[in-house]
Amino acid sequence: QVQLVESGGGLVQAGGSLRLSCAASGRTFNRYTMGWFRQAPGKEREFITGISRSGGGTSYAASVKGRFTISRDNAKNTVLLQMNSLKPEDTAVYYCAASPVEMVYYSASYYSYWGQGTQVTVSS
Repeated sequence: QVQLVESGGGLVQAGGSLRLSCAASGRTFNRYTMGWFRQAPGKEREFITGISRSGGGTSYAASVKGRFTISRDNAKNTVLLQMNSLKPEDTAVYYCAASPVEMVYYSASYYSYWGQGTQVTVSS
């Protein structure tokens, strides 16, 4: 069982930066692939980035590649999402998720545990 709590969301102007943090409970954090998803009003939840158990492998959606960076600290049970060059279309609720599967998958169905989400709003 893993409990996830996101923080760091807020309101930022276009072109600005935010860093989201996801804190995980439990002693088996390094057994989970971690992902970040987002959901905008009226849209489906979408994968934006994921990181392997060791942190050695990452994957990004085309919409955020080059602007967002995912990282993890297994000693601190934390995964971070650094978001730069934010755009109004990045506005959404951002969710942290944990998957027991070794590889990073884009489908939400592979992720067993989810945080409550944190709102990110980018003004133009």
